[in-house]
Amino acid sequence: MKKYNKTKAYNKKERSKKEKPKEKLNLYKAESHFQKDKQVKDNKIIRLNKFIAHAGICSRREADNIIMNGDITVNGKIITEMGTKILKTDIVKYKGKILEKERLVYVLLNKPKNFISTVSDPHERKTVMNLVKNACEERIFPVGRLDRNTTGVLLFTNDGDLAKKLTHPKYKVEKIYYVELNKTLINEDMLKIVEGLELEDGFIKVDEINYINGDDEKNKIGIKIHSGKNHIVRRIFEELNYKVERLDRVKFAGLTKKNLKRGEWRLLMQKEINLLKMTL
Repeated sequence: MKKYNKTKAYNKKERSKKEKPKEKLNLYKAESHFQKDKQVKDNKIIRLNKFIAHAGICSRREADNIIMNGDITVNGKIITEMGTKILKTDIVKYKGKILEKERLVYVLLNKPKNFISTVSDPHERKTVMNLVKNACEERIFPVGRLDRNTTGVLLFTNDGDLAKKLTHPKYKVEKIYYVELNKTLINEDMLKIVEGLELEDGFIKVDEINYINGDDEKNKIGIKIHSGKNHIVRRIFEELNYKVERLDRVKFAGLTKKNLKRGEWRLLMQKEINLLKMTL
């Protein structure tokens, strides 16, 4: 019979104890990855092109070209790789000049007719940017669009995250329009709009619709809608053979043009900014 060796058994037991710290090492690595993920969620890490855009010198797409050209350094090192992520504490320079995130600005315009809602126009038509050029030094842009002949509430900002939410269908941002038609909107067609219409790009249903002055002027309509599809209000009425002669956006995401004349702008108050962010 083989003799039981206590010393050998003891050494084997000790070896198994020594091997256990490897598990702790793996756990530490897992925690390290968790902390890295948490940094991303806490916005401590940001894409380089987004950081450059937030500095106000260009758009995010233009920032990619600047990076590829080798004009950007991070902590003294030239960066040319797309998709690079940095810490917000890193020192980023463009052609030797330190870039810093600009302050966030929110400008409300009561848009007049005959201005297009773009930053620039190749045909040199008047754009809404001409109306807000003196509002701030920061590089702002319109949130969504209003047709050239549509008037009313238009928001400008350099807050890309907020702008994205305000224009995304997921958030169902409320808009209210005043509409004047070329003829009386009959009750039968009013009911069709309430029940919803099938347009070329899908089904559309308004949130609310009413005659502005009761039965007196049935060509003047108030309509509440959350869809952000192009020309959606005009297309709803055109589907039923009406022509929109006047379209004015009176409310957007809770913001109104009260006390603001056509072509005038104002900065949002802090409580308005807070309310915007709370509702999204």
